[in-house]
Amino acid sequence: MADSDTMQSEPASREPGRLSQHAPLHVTQGNEEALGLAAFQALDRMREALAGQVTGGVSPGSAALAFFDWGFHLASAPGKQAELLWKAGRKTGRIMAHLMGNAANPEAPWIIEPLPGDRRFTHDGWRKPPFSWMAQSFLLGQQWLHNVTHEVPGVMKHHEDVVSFAAKQWLDMLSPSNNPFCNPEILARSWAIGGMNFWHGWKNWAEDVSRQMTGQLPPGVEDFAPGAAVAVTPGKVVFRNHLIELIQYAPATEDVHPEPVLIVPAWIMKYYILDLSPENSLIRWLVGQGHTVFSISWRNPDAGDRDLSMEDYRRLGVMAALDAVSAIVPETKVHAAGYCLGGTLLSISAAAMAREGEERLASMTLLAAQVDFTEPGELALFIDPSQMHFLDSMMLNRGYLSADQMAGAFQLLRSNDLVWSRMVHEYLMGERMLMNDLMAWNADSTRMPWRMHSEYLQRLYLDNELATGRFMVEGAPAMLQNICLPMFVVGTERDHVAPWKSVYKIHQLTNGDVTFALTSGGHNAGIVSEPGHPGRRYRIATQSHGDRLLSAAEWMAAHDPVPGSWWLEWAAWLARQSGARAATPTMGAAEAGYPVLCDAPGNYVFQK
Repeated sequence: MADSDTMQSEPASREPGRLSQHAPLHVTQGNEEALGLAAFQALDRMREALAGQVTGGVSPGSAALAFFDWGFHLASAPGKQAELLWKAGRKTGRIMAHLMGNAANPEAPWIIEPLPGDRRFTHDGWRKPPFSWMAQSFLLGQQWLHNVTHEVPGVMKHHEDVVSFAAKQWLDMLSPSNNPFCNPEILARSWAIGGMNFWHGWKNWAEDVSRQMTGQLPPGVEDFAPGAAVAVTPGKVVFRNHLIELIQYAPATEDVHPEPVLIVPAWIMKYYILDLSPENSLIRWLVGQGHTVFSISWRNPDAGDRDLSMEDYRRLGVMAALDAVSAIVPETKVHAAGYCLGGTLLSISAAAMAREGEERLASMTLLAAQVDFTEPGELALFIDPSQMHFLDSMMLNRGYLSADQMAGAFQLLRSNDLVWSRMVHEYLMGERMLMNDLMAWNADSTRMPWRMHSEYLQRLYLDNELATGRFMVEGAPAMLQNICLPMFVVGTERDHVAPWKSVYKIHQLTNGDVTFALTSGGHNAGIVSEPGHPGRRYRIATQSHGDRLLSAAEWMAAHDPVPGSWWLEWAAWLARQSGARAATPTMGAAEAGYPVLCDAPGNYVFQK
């Protein structure tokens, strides 16, 4: 945190995120009942907060409702029960036929292949008996369990998804790939090195437990410290308030496009996902293309920031940064780009500006960002009224949503890759996975203030206020339909946080031309997709206002993938939205109240 003499004044009279100090409440007969009710509610909140420490943040009520809904309807559906018995008989017959055929011919082909992305059975040893029998039995059982948890007549879709997810977690835990006596890859390594893999694995486990208990980051993260190995693009912090630091990056070309680029990253993690190592830093690359780039670096909130709201994040985040950029590079519009939650907040800000007739934005770019939350992907598993109230009680107790709670939820969504495969590799094979910059960034997590996160989940995920034109900003709705800017929108094919079909819905909600790019990879790796990265591809097309709108499936079928990085397309698009190159601007503008405060990456990025 900076010294008070370097802090710049807040645009509001109160300090955001700090609990106001009220005078002692005078108890009268009129408010005695209210105090009693508040005490009863506080008791419930305390009970839920304590229960959350045992359940890992999962609401028992939400889980019970889901399983009761599924169990009751399955018990009441003799047709579904008969279907499951019939399919169980068929699968039993198939596996028996495979076993007999495999006994005669050990090279007999599999009768069922793993799902795309499932790499548990890629080792050659799984193709030979008896390991092939285990793998085939597991995969057939996985297929049957999917039938058990899906298409039960009368079950609510959300409850079906919750039950299916829980069943998948349970089955993944029992996978033969997790058993050292059933995994041919583990057995082969044990034979080759005399069982020393288990000794190395035990040491890895002991180190991980020790680091977790002492609050240390995973081994290898120290090699990717911000300002040393990552987040090293030259720049200066030119503005700071309680919530953000604004970084202006030093020019790398003789002249620049006149319109600066303001990047609004997600506050759920540190900003430098877009400024990793020099070879894959989007910010460094953008500066090299002749752009003046600014980026927000969010403060890591603590318990004292519990009352920070969505409006605080808009006002002290996006709008304060935009004011600073407009003062430092005056008399020109701004290209605004938002990533993940930052893109959602940028959309809210742009809609509110459009309502007031503000025209400071030249264009808007959304990177893996949703504005319609009717199909938010697998994260919706953790969001319903019961789960929301439970989570709210946990956050109210601490004042924030902790980093470990968020990390646990994301790991469960990809348990094969992030939990079980890692445990097999590091604890049973005894091999440490090599740390890279993206993994180190992922371990450098942040917290979420109670009020803001509650509003975000309730107003956007549960109530979908933004897409339906009901999200209020300063007493009036911020309607996306008022946005008439040219837009560049990026979705990623394997995004489990912001599914690309959900991101694609921006076409239906704004009135500007939309250039949509669908890139390979997931939520993070698809965005960090520098030119020259092997195996990358993307699809792209522009939807002009008034053109016939395609569904997501039709759009994908109509556009063939192009090898390479979408960054090149974005750079060309930004150049078309920009004016002729001009002289580089100064770093900061002391005369306008935005002096240079310190070197990038600033102070907030180091907050733990």
